[in-house]
Amino acid sequence: MQVEQYDEVLGAEVSRRMMLLRLATGLVQGVLLYLLYRAAVINMWPATQPFLFMPLFMLVLLLPVVFISSLGHMTSRSVALWTTAAGAALVVLALHEAWRNAGAAHLNYDFMGRPSQRVPSMLLIVFSSVFLYIAHALVMAATTDGKRIASYGSYFEVAWKLAVQLLFSAFFVGALWSVLWMGAGLFDMVKLDFLKRLLGKSWFVAPVICFAFSCALHITDVRPSIVRGIRSLLLVLASWILPVAVVIIGGFLCTLPFTGLDGLWKTRFATSLLLTTVAVLVMLINCAFQNGQTAASLAIRIAARMAAILLLPLTGIAIYALGVRVHEYGWTADRVVAAACLLVASCYAIGYQWAAHRYETWLVEIAPVNVGAAFLVLAVLLALFTPIADPARIAVANQVLRLERGLVKADKFDYRYLRFEGQRYGQQALQRLAQQGVGADAKVVSERAAAALKQTERWNPNGGKATATTIAANITVVPASEVLPASFIAQEWKEAPGQMLPHCLTNDVQQCTALLLDANGDGKRDILLVNQSYGGGYLYVEQPDGQWLLAARLDIGCRPMLDALRAGRYTLVEPNLKALVVGGLQLQFEPVYPDENCKAINPAG
Repeated sequence: MQVEQYDEVLGAEVSRRMMLLRLATGLVQGVLLYLLYRAAVINMWPATQPFLFMPLFMLVLLLPVVFISSLGHMTSRSVALWTTAAGAALVVLALHEAWRNAGAAHLNYDFMGRPSQRVPSMLLIVFSSVFLYIAHALVMAATTDGKRIASYGSYFEVAWKLAVQLLFSAFFVGALWSVLWMGAGLFDMVKLDFLKRLLGKSWFVAPVICFAFSCALHITDVRPSIVRGIRSLLLVLASWILPVAVVIIGGFLCTLPFTGLDGLWKTRFATSLLLTTVAVLVMLINCAFQNGQTAASLAIRIAARMAAILLLPLTGIAIYALGVRVHEYGWTADRVVAAACLLVASCYAIGYQWAAHRYETWLVEIAPVNVGAAFLVLAVLLALFTPIADPARIAVANQVLRLERGLVKADKFDYRYLRFEGQRYGQQALQRLAQQGVGADAKVVSERAAAALKQTERWNPNGGKATATTIAANITVVPASEVLPASFIAQEWKEAPGQMLPHCLTNDVQQCTALLLDANGDGKRDILLVNQSYGGGYLYVEQPDGQWLLAARLDIGCRPMLDALRAGRYTLVEPNLKALVVGGLQLQFEPVYPDENCKAINPAG
């Protein structure tokens, strides 16, 4: 009855005028997105004002989807009120993002890949989209039922219909773009590149994508029966994955008493993996449960009940894993976000556990749990993206407290974290530490905090300019009895076009091994720099004027070979294969290593 009533509302209110309004909204959205993009590229107003540009960008990017989806399902007054409320929420989130970024060293990147404080982070865009999706589904369902808290059947219908709409609208845009590029390739074969050039123009790309997305939203909205059929098929298929997931996850939990938890902690991502597992189980349980009135086989019912029981131990282990990391290293922004996710996961785990132990029903009690969890997610997201529970604020306060209490030594404290990931809170904390210092080593704290405030790059504290001290500290010489030439250490290193410098020449975090050898047989020592993190080798040869230039690169194909080089176990020999001289340049063949044991193919056959 509810489903038929929903179809009647759609059929009565969606008209040709509504279709034109939706398509016009998509086209206007595309034009506005292009104008904002253009303003950011050429650095003109409003892109020069982060407190204006960021809210505008968020509104133009997300609010039209809410408006288009509301049309035809609400009265004009309700559409205006809900769109205004959603827009106000986006403005609040965007203003907070601009405020916390003000003066921060860790910058987002604009559309051209340049550091920028005016573009919202991808994290904000993604979680704002999730916030609007949940809130919109709740509002639409309440409108359908005509009451503030709708029935679970309405929530199910609206939420899954909206999810399928968004999924297939994105698919439609991707398919359209594939066809356009296919056409560009066909025209390009006959020396007509107008379509290829057109697809590279931002003034064409943005309106076409937004127009196509709004068109797909309209088509899927006026064909609810088709959308419902696709949804039912997806849910049925997904529900049959549930027994497989239960067997795998149940087997994993059964092995823990014998293997212990040490393996989990060593991964360093145990909490995130366990949270992902919980999220997958919750989704699969709901695919099987649907609106609570759909018939399911006995195997699916048993699997869903077992999955609901498995949620609690998974969440408990994830909480313990996060607690271990926090106890050892304190809070970081990522751990605060993980804690917020665990709060939501705990709501599901406890609620589903309660539902699973009601054997006389088919998990009916998870319906109110799902509704309550939806409101909890909205509250958590608002807290995380406002000063109430800003992860950066909590993390900075906790890390500084650990420093003050002596839980971490002054010379081991990560001042760069405050500088580049603490947002404005980190900058304020560093300024206070630089002025006052804390703890027994207040002078060390003050000096290091002041040095961190001067840094402009997270992983390159010298701003791309190596110093003699940096180079000497970063490079381990082989053999150990040798030292790097003074001219090599003192040289000012700059990247030439197409020639990337080893990180140890610009970064005091990355290290290299330097092998002193005579690679060209001229009787002088050359320098082979081998990266610490991966097997790239760079051969530098001294020129008559005393400058060291990159003469060749060495591809080190496997780990044992890299270890042998660093240990100094090598010899210089004549190559097995002759070289090719092409255009006056000599090209040397490189050996191929089919496996990780450094077994090269014999070039002699």
